[in-house]
Amino acid sequence: MDVSFINPFVRATIDCFKTMITDQILPLTPSLKRQPFSCYAISGIIGLSGEAQGSISLGFSMPVAVKVVSDMLKTQINETYPDLPDAIGEIANIIAGNAKKELSKFNLSISLPNVIIGENHTLAGEGGAPTILVPFSSGSGDFMMEISLKTK
Repeated sequence: MDVSFINPFVRATIDCFKTMITDQILPLTPSLKRQPFSCYAISGIIGLSGEAQGSISLGFSMPVAVKVVSDMLKTQINETYPDLPDAIGEIANIIAGNAKKELSKFNLSISLPNVIIGENHTLAGEGGAPTILVPFSSGSGDFMMEISLKTK
């Protein structure tokens, strides 16, 4: 996978956290995903289609997800907050939408967000394309972005 596919998602993630969550985040060293399981308990996933296909997902531990969404909503929530999955999905949606602008040459369409909750859930990337893991460090805690994208 071309590194130029990754950078728009990294920039969009930094911008989203800076403006919506008012949290400074730092991308750490990317790596190739070698096992199918998510690193975290809750994942917001967006499918990508067009002249490139794939997906992006953001994975959070439950405490970090609660902190991020609490900061975004400017009110304290807990793990049982009914809109927690929707908020995680919306964060993934915002990031994918902003990255899509930089990848306009691929005429990408983004899916509605899907959210998976549960330890060790499986996240499979686009067949035939590697999945790149981009860890982030933030004031709210660490989280992971997974990007799998291939061109036609």
